Amino acid sequence: MTFIKDDRTEEQKKTHCCLIVGTDTFLTGLGRAKNANSYAAWACRPEHEAQVFKWVENRSDMKRVRRVNSDYKPNVYYCEHFHIYVVDDDHPAITR
Repeated sequence: MTFIKDDRTEEQKKTHCCLIVGTDTFLTGLGRAKNANSYAAWACRPEHEAQVFKWVENRSDMKRVRRVNSDYKPNVYYCEHFHIYVVDDDHPAITR
């Protein structure tokens, strides 16, 4: 069963509707993701999507970076841990 941690509030689920997802190569194989992948996602506003995508894509620990919609759920056969982070106005992805 996939463990999902979503840091967004109910209001942010409406405003931060774009998810940039990647396979977390650092956490894959550890902890909850001992036998499968760990995915990380950054939830952002639509106007920040391109900046956040580029930021995640440039991270050395992220592979298979992709854009998905806000109701995305990872395939339970391949992912055991899925964490959604929030990109607010002070996040490094958009303050550079």
